[in-house]
Amino acid sequence: MIIGVLKEIKEGENRIALTPAGADTLVRDGNSVLVESKAGEGSGLTNEEYAQTGAEIVNAQEIYDRAELIIKVKEPLEVEWPKFKAGQILFTYLHLASSEKLTKGLLESGITGMAYETVQDEVGRLPLLIPMSEVAGRMSVQAAMRLLETDYGGRGILMSGVPGVPPAEVVILGGGIVGLNAAKIAVGLGARVTILDVNHDRLKYIDDILHGTATTVYSNPYTINQAIEYADVLIGAVLVTGARAPLLVTDRMVSRMKTGSVIVDVSIDQGGCVETIHVTTHAEPAYKVHDVIHYGVPNIPAAVPRTSTYALTNATLPYIRAIALKGLKRAVQEDASLAGGINLAKGILAHSAVAESFGMDWKPWHDLI
Repeated sequence: MIIGVLKEIKEGENRIALTPAGADTLVRDGNSVLVESKAGEGSGLTNEEYAQTGAEIVNAQEIYDRAELIIKVKEPLEVEWPKFKAGQILFTYLHLASSEKLTKGLLESGITGMAYETVQDEVGRLPLLIPMSEVAGRMSVQAAMRLLETDYGGRGILMSGVPGVPPAEVVILGGGIVGLNAAKIAVGLGARVTILDVNHDRLKYIDDILHGTATTVYSNPYTINQAIEYADVLIGAVLVTGARAPLLVTDRMVSRMKTGSVIVDVSIDQGGCVETIHVTTHAEPAYKVHDVIHYGVPNIPAAVPRTSTYALTNATLPYIRAIALKGLKRAVQEDASLAGGINLAKGILAHSAVAESFGMDWKPWHDLI
């Protein structure tokens, strides 16, 4: 198969979808790998490293013209939509439920759109979302630490506190991969951490993993409202696979938070769980509403692109190899988890959660592939 690796053009996005080691594996499998020139520079990876694996270094248009499978990191921007050809496979983080315009644009292109974030195994794990969720969860605390400083308009609180002075109060909505990793870092820094989730088994697991160093609370509107009133930092870490994130924190709740407190909504790439949040960028990451600092960067792991690129390729490469070696139809027939990644094909949605987000029709993937 001819596999194309595009350079990311989203602001602040320095990751690339494939490492040289990944390219080497795909070439050894008998595939042709096309890498856009300088696509890896943001992650410290050179054209020469890719060329040494047997990959071809080409311009973007050649990838759009020749590639059967295009792999990316982030969802394509509007300028990229018309460049895709009907029948091509696009494999990337799509996050369609966050944008009806993106969804319709990709439907019009006629491509088969496969989303990393909806590939789901038999026990419900999201193997291609996990590595970036681990990075984003850990970095959410880094971002919050920085924004708590008065230079950024924060409360001027040290996350760990010092002897005789209490540490920051960190409230995490959601105990999944993002939430757990945020908690690990926050607890490690000495903060007081509260994690809210609707899954009792998950709360028990977190309590065991963290040895009781974080407080676990069953999540409902009442407990959320109580927790955010004392929070110095609120981290949104909720996820419904393929669907828009549920809105858990209202404008009124935000208005009752402490002046200079910080919200980091990691679920912004699925629309966000805070009513007052909107998408920001690495260049301008934060703004204030009700004197509360809001951080809404949707591609947090792009700030550490080398770590993120290697972690992403480690997870995605087995699935990319399966598609390339077997063809898409056979690959998804043999692997139900990969089939879950199909979000659209032939101009029709193939994921029920995305369709429900916009009130659109959909068909099962096996009727389209």
